[in-house]
Amino acid sequence: MEFRSLLLLTLLGFLFVDGKLKHVEECQIDVEALEDRLNATVEELMTQKAEVDRLKKENEDMQMRLNATEEEIDKLKQNVGNDTPKIAFSASLVNSGEIYRGPSADKTLVFKRVFSNTGSGYSQDTGIFTAPVNGLYYFSFSTYGYNTHVMGAILMKNGGRQISTYDNLSDDGSDSSSNAVVLQLVAGDKVYMELWDDGRVFDNHNAHTTFSGFLLFTV
Repeated sequence: MEFRSLLLLTLLGFLFVDGKLKHVEECQIDVEALEDRLNATVEELMTQKAEVDRLKKENEDMQMRLNATEEEIDKLKQNVGNDTPKIAFSASLVNSGEIYRGPSADKTLVFKRVFSNTGSGYSQDTGIFTAPVNGLYYFSFSTYGYNTHVMGAILMKNGGRQISTYDNLSDDGSDSSSNAVVLQLVAGDKVYMELWDDGRVFDNHNAHTTFSGFLLFTV
């Protein structure tokens, strides 16, 4: 009887120990799986940190380039402000009252009512704009007249025709036209307006017939 009890207790002890060992093995497996996940997380964090460091470096490089660009823009603004001459004018044909100009032997139009003349390139005595510096210049003009004569004018450069407005005799009461051009000039070049042969234009205080120009940039 005692032997059987002892054997039973021994078997129970083995079963208990075996259960503990299995539990320990299961815990060890869980720990190893946890370590694997932890290692994977650490690797992912390291990869993310490397990406963050790369983006930070790129951002620093971009900021340096941006600062350099802003400095260059500031220099260009200073150069534009300091070095580029300010040249512009605008005028209409008559100061006061009304005027019919043409037909005449002297076909040069002299625009007497000067709205602006920065740089003093335009002469209201001769109607001629003289380029103060080499550069590209923008010119525009408008003409107005009645159907009794050819209406329009020609923009001239050093005696050569460039662009024009033109309207022949017609049944309508009056005509108005305009045109514009960009010309490359050297210092001393002369730009002015001429009437067509037998042409006539009209102007009054409403400034129908005008002549304007300004420097775009030096070359």
